[in-house]
Order: sequence, then C-alpha cells, then structure tokens
Amino acid sequence: MRFTRNTRLGPVTVTESMFPNYLFARFDWEFLLNRVHYSPGVSGIVHFGTKWPTIPDDAIDEIRKAIGLEGIHVIPNEVAPGDEILVSGGIFHGLSAIVSKVMPGKDRVMVLMDFLGSQTSVEVKSRSIVRRGIGR
Repeated sequence: MRFTRNTRLGPVTVTESMFPNYLFARFDWEFLLNRVHYSPGVSGIVHFGTKWPTIPDDAIDEIRKAIGLEGIHVIPNEVAPGDEILVSGGIFHGLSAIVSKVMPGKDRVMVLMDFLGSQTSVEVKSRSIVRRGIGR
C-alpha cells in the first residue's frame, strides 16, 4: 500500500506491505501441511488451535483487484471540504483541522482549526497536509 504519512519534516509518501511477513500459498493442506510448515524460510502456518483456515478464492481475487497489475494499492491524499486533516511539518505540525475550501490554482487549502482557544481559518499548502485516517 502506498500512502502519505505525517512526519515532523512534512508529509512523506511511504509504501508498506498489506500483510507483512505473510505469504499466501495454495496447497492441499491435508497432504502437504508438514512439508510446507518445515520448508526453509517458513516460521509457521496460521492456525487457530487445530483449525487451519482457508481463504476463499473470491477474497484473493478482491486483493488482486485492489493492488492491480503493479502490485501496489495507492491510497489518495486528495482532500475535499469537510475532510479532517493533520498539518504536517512547520509551526502547525500535528494540529488537526477541517478543510473548508480547496484552492487548486494556488495549491493551497483553507482549513478551520482550534488554535489558542478559538477556531481560526488558516491557509496552508496542499502538500503540507495529510488526510486523517490514512496509513497508521
């Protein structure tokens, strides 16, 4: 997954695995479970007690559709009025705000934030905000 993360130096685009350290494998678990389990590089197979879960083909197809041919699912950082954002970098770093107006020609957005005890409208650069709820 590729998304924008909030850092003190400003927004950074990062790429992370959807399922870190997991490998999806198709095999006949009744006959090959031990062979797969003890293969080089395999630390274990997901199981719940004595139950070995299987993933339906439909679920795998949905994941394949989400990541596309490139193998990367991009989560856009575009904002619209009403979106909650975090300011990334600069003097307002880490403050939450609500987008009130997008000004694409200026590459800026007008946001409403709580600052010094009152709600204030502030113009910030589009590249210095991260839509809330994206990434970790």
